Amino acid sequence: MAKRSISKGIIKDILIVGIGVLVIWISLQIVFGTQNPFYVVASGSMVPKLLVYDVLIVQGHEPFNEIEVGDIIVFNRPSDHNRVIVHRVASILDDDPRTLRTKGDANPASIPGTDFPITEKEYIGKVAYVIPQVGYVTQVLKPPINYIIIAIVVGIMIVKQMTSKKKEKESTLEDPFHKEEQKEFSVKTKSDKLKEDLEETEKKTDRENREKTDSEEKPKKNEKQKD
Repeated sequence: MAKRSISKGIIKDILIVGIGVLVIWISLQIVFGTQNPFYVVASGSMVPKLLVYDVLIVQGHEPFNEIEVGDIIVFNRPSDHNRVIVHRVASILDDDPRTLRTKGDANPASIPGTDFPITEKEYIGKVAYVIPQVGYVTQVLKPPINYIIIAIVVGIMIVKQMTSKKKEKESTLEDPFHKEEQKEFSVKTKSDKLKEDLEETEKKTDRENREKTDSEEKPKKNEKQKD
């Protein structure tokens, strides 16, 4: 029974965490207007503004037509769309259709097929926030480290379940209402004993009074007989 209750508790915790993460992720997609609001800087092309392992929060609701020179944007590489690039807008090549040229701050020049031509089709979003070095965690979460972390999380959940069961058991043993009932029972027992003592004392007093009365009446009877 204990193992079954612990496993149910673990499954419940995993479901709560999973649903919570899913709800947060969907909410972030809606708020920032992109399928993936988070990107990790993987190269030093934007040093010193952006460092490797910095996490970028991208605002997809920022209209492409309002992007200006100097903005840092996230886009698919125009040559093959198989890589995501984070560079700064260097110039506007055309307004119809709007076409941009970007450049990495640390790069000497724009790279054809990578930095331009950027159209709305390649555009993902504008960098809104930067969280320094948090992306380093993604490098740590590799086998076997990720499995160790999962094992630790599961272990914590098991300990949590066992601790909660132990606390419930202790709280039941130390139930204040239970103690109050024991106290009342003890008081009632003492009162009953006191009552019995009083009754015994009264009986003893009555017995002594009767004996005294009897002893006084006997001499009187003897005197009457003599007369």
